[in-house]
Amino acid sequence: MNKSVFIALFLGVIIFSEGCRRRTRTTVAEAPATVSVQPDSSASVITLPILVDSAAVLPDRPGISEARANVAEIDFDYLTAKSKVSFKGPEQSIDNASVNIRVRKDSLIWVSISKLGIEAVRGLISRDSIIILDKIHREYSVYDYPALSKQFNFAMNFDLLQALIVGNLPLPKRPAQKVKNERDYLLLRQSEGKVLVENYIGEDRKLKKLMVTEQPTKNTLRLDYEDFSLLNDFLFPYTSLVTLNYQSKTDGQFYQTLLRIKHNKVELVDKNPGFPFTIPASYERRPQR
Repeated sequence: MNKSVFIALFLGVIIFSEGCRRRTRTTVAEAPATVSVQPDSSASVITLPILVDSAAVLPDRPGISEARANVAEIDFDYLTAKSKVSFKGPEQSIDNASVNIRVRKDSLIWVSISKLGIEAVRGLISRDSIIILDKIHREYSVYDYPALSKQFNFAMNFDLLQALIVGNLPLPKRPAQKVKNERDYLLLRQSEGKVLVENYIGEDRKLKKLMVTEQPTKNTLRLDYEDFSLLNDFLFPYTSLVTLNYQSKTDGQFYQTLLRIKHNKVELVDKNPGFPFTIPASYERRPQR
């Protein structure tokens, strides 16, 4: 196992090229023995414009007015999850890797990925950086959001990654935004630069499907949320399927990557579950490419 699974899990919505393992700004000292990340609750959120669909809205069905008024989102202090991840790409396939996820709302995302009971990758995402610890190769990588945003022409931030885990809208909601009926869904279109985001919302006011298209290349990512069950007072998607279709910049060929995330146990808790993350002094920092 390598870092590609971790990157795919959290950066899938903005991956539009083959090089999906190396991105982001350094915000910690070079080759530290210990990394301590302090959540920056005052960090600003990137504001993204809304592309309003001008098509006429059909008569309401049950639940449509409520969905227009407000998409139901999950609120919490801390979230913990035990999950299974399957990954199939052009060069690698992984089946049923174990993933532990811990989230402190609006502050930190901690992830540990294991196979056959051995931890291979540990990651820590804060509001300003992404740090990946490769325990197999005894190295680590540090990334930042501006570099990701520039490379993929997509405004990347912590709030987007957090939304992907819990099934909330990935881009900020705006007052008086309009939606249109699209078969069994409400379709909300949003745009950022040359990227078009299409949100498909069910009558239960939950995001059911997300389509992301990079306009110049037509590379696409589809995220399907399934297996909704009550979690406390919220509907939570226990299964996510990511389908990425893209053209390689290296050989010009078209490829597909599939990622399936199945949550076995999810809890919304009030007590801090802990976010242990230390980089041993013997680990080498992997250079960005």
